[in-house]
Amino acid sequence: MTYEIKRFPFDGTVDADGHILEPPDLWENYLEAKFKPRALRIGVDDDGFEYLEIDGNPSKRSRKGSLGLLGAMGDEDMRPRPDRRYADNMPFGSCDPDERVQLMEQENLDYCLLYPTIGLLWEVELTDPELSLAYCRAYNRWIADFCRNSGGRLVPIAQLTLLDVEGSVAELKRAVKDGVKGAWVNPFNHNRVIHGAPEHDALFAACVDLDVPLAIHPTFTPHAAADGIFDWPREGRAWGEAIWLRSIVQQALISFFSLGTLERFPGLRLGVLEAGSGWIGALLDRLDAYSESLNIKRPSATELFRRQCFISGDPDETAAPHIIEHVGSECFMWATDYPHPDHPHTWVDDLTRYAQQLSPQTRERVLGGNVKRIYRLD
Repeated sequence: MTYEIKRFPFDGTVDADGHILEPPDLWENYLEAKFKPRALRIGVDDDGFEYLEIDGNPSKRSRKGSLGLLGAMGDEDMRPRPDRRYADNMPFGSCDPDERVQLMEQENLDYCLLYPTIGLLWEVELTDPELSLAYCRAYNRWIADFCRNSGGRLVPIAQLTLLDVEGSVAELKRAVKDGVKGAWVNPFNHNRVIHGAPEHDALFAACVDLDVPLAIHPTFTPHAAADGIFDWPREGRAWGEAIWLRSIVQQALISFFSLGTLERFPGLRLGVLEAGSGWIGALLDRLDAYSESLNIKRPSATELFRRQCFISGDPDETAAPHIIEHVGSECFMWATDYPHPDHPHTWVDDLTRYAQQLSPQTRERVLGGNVKRIYRLD
């Protein structure tokens, strides 16, 4: 079953985490001249399968021929094939801004915050801080151009790297001037420094000064599930990898509580994306109970989360609607993840069911009001 365009019945709705498919020559066109020979590219191997080339080397993590599946939301056939090429399989609105706005009109979306696709794949295999930051700069310039003539409805979000914090601070300042409304980092870094550590304080300070949110978005990671404890069989079902990506996002979030980062930066707006949202209530309950049992005289994790954090979940979640009021309805949002293949053929049916379980005030916040407020869209 292919992706089905349907109209969502509630107005004022915002996609907090949609994706684009970058043009294959983006980095060749947008990188500074000194880095162009090392650009991200798509190559073809001797068997006819496409592969991602990172700094002149074929990717070891992107599965053989998998690039052609990156826009396959709703496709029942997920088999890589030599004739299934990335540039030939870009669905409507995934690489054309006018088409994306048309799609939003058909689906009744006010805004769409845009994140990359190839941009989620490369940093796991690149440890060079200078080139990593150059890749980010190139993408950020392109996504700002992509969104520029949409009347504000397509919202560019900057990609940053924790390999070079000072460089990312400079890039964030440049990108905000160019129109981006927020930034994101992946859930790991090759320096093995957890996200909330003081080594990253300069970036948090810049987000506060520039009045833009910072989010953690899942990507490919360099570590297997339960790394150092178990060997994770590569022939196992993809379920394990999907849940593992969520768990490392949770670890990154916990560091902001345990290291006092949110208290050091009370103006920081911090989000976690594409890792579900139904789990956040249990996590905050445990952090609060632990603090109470040890008589820790600090703001509780729930208080800090309500004050500064936000979380984006999937329309197909069934537990999340039941914990939103308990945690704080001002903290939740949702996302289509369009056009990535790990979701069904339409988000509209699932989100309608989700929204119907919420009170009118909570529904307005979760469907769009929170994103508009946190990202200063109005």
